[in-house]
Amino acid sequence: MKSEEIKSLFAQFEQASAEVEGVECWSARELQTLLGYSKWENFSKVIDKAKESCENAGEKIDYHFPDVRKTIPMPKGAEKEVVDILLTRYACYLIAQNGDSRKEQIAFAQNYFAVQTRRAEIIEQRILDYERLKARAKLAETEKILSGILYERGINDKDFAIIRSKGDQALFRLKTSMLKRRLGVPDSRPVADFLPTINIKAKDLAAEMTSVNVQAKDLTGVNPIETEHIDNNLAVRKMLLERGIVPEQLPPAEDIKKVERKVKSEEKKIAKK
Repeated sequence: MKSEEIKSLFAQFEQASAEVEGVECWSARELQTLLGYSKWENFSKVIDKAKESCENAGEKIDYHFPDVRKTIPMPKGAEKEVVDILLTRYACYLIAQNGDSRKEQIAFAQNYFAVQTRRAEIIEQRILDYERLKARAKLAETEKILSGILYERGINDKDFAIIRSKGDQALFRLKTSMLKRRLGVPDSRPVADFLPTINIKAKDLAAEMTSVNVQAKDLTGVNPIETEHIDNNLAVRKMLLERGIVPEQLPPAEDIKKVERKVKSEEKKIAKK
């Protein structure tokens, strides 16, 4: 998500907020539009899931989701009274967590409602942390699937580690040990835990390509599969270089475990706001 998009969404969400009896809240009808839902019927299903999450967390639904009535304009100057819900910040957060994460508005809202200090730059940083966590989890899942595919083709854990290391060497033009030293990665930790998001996604793309091609080409044995994985990493590297990105020259990112702890800590505080 680009910085301009974040600032635009930030302004829209800020304008929609109100204070009712000293509590910061949002109208569900307005939030529906902000989150990209065209039909109230579809959005109300997301609200129901959020209420269930609220109850499971031991919070009071009536406090976070009080029902109200709202008058909306109709054609030819008419008006219509509709059901609405006042939503606390925590309620909005739960709705965003239960929404369609493919929508950019939802991804923004998940982070906007999770931070107490409502400043665009803080929300932007949290979105970057959130995207990096998702990318790292996706890489772990991709490598797990790839490992399973290769196991069926005669590759054991030791061979898989070697193949993955050769792939990294092709992508970064450095051996894993040298790359770890450059990034300050402890020997016991995976390199991916300290890579910036784009490098994590580059590794993920190469691994996905290997998964597909190993099966499509019906490859077996260490050498053919190792060559395939190296070629895929070289192809991804070539694409990055063509766009002016030299992966091994990018600075290391914060330890992913620290980022995960920080995000989880913030989430625990949301209900108390």
